[in-house]
Amino acid sequence: MKKWRNGIVGGALAVLLFSGTGVMASEDEELYGAAAVSEGETYIIEEMLVYAIQDEYMAEAAYLAIMDAYGTVKPFTSIAKAEGTHISLLLPLFDTYGFEVPENEAEARIELPASLAESFEKGVAGEIENISVYGQFLEAEDLPEDVRSVFERLMAASEKHLATFERGVDGNPDGAGRKK
Repeated sequence: MKKWRNGIVGGALAVLLFSGTGVMASEDEELYGAAAVSEGETYIIEEMLVYAIQDEYMAEAAYLAIMDAYGTVKPFTSIAKAEGTHISLLLPLFDTYGFEVPENEAEARIELPASLAESFEKGVAGEIENISVYGQFLEAEDLPEDVRSVFERLMAASEKHLATFERGVDGNPDGAGRKK
């Protein structure tokens, strides 16, 4: 995998704050998960799977950290569990295609949001980024059907998570719809 895309060098990326889970990466750190995906680029299946599972690792680690800091609150309990399910959907694809499963480094990359309210905002941003990444991957013409199916399922789950986090931003995390 390429560490930097389109000739961007590490010095130009001295410190980036990624949306979603508030992940920080320095120029010495390889981009991880959705942060490694550049709009308009094409990726081989192995790269897609690596970036997808890394992003699911990040989401799960972020939501677990939020619960550790702010208590076991909805919807983070159910969404953290769902992220574990997403990881389990991706793992067999690594075996099917003979790719090495990347080490889960997410916990060391998490930056805890400053408040529970900010956690919902980061959740919204993270799910939007996740939906975008899966959308980009699904544009690949030569994507095997099993990979396509998993990516479609994960994208649909992210759309549901997005709606849930949007309700949380609106102060209604347990509600059936967004407050007006």
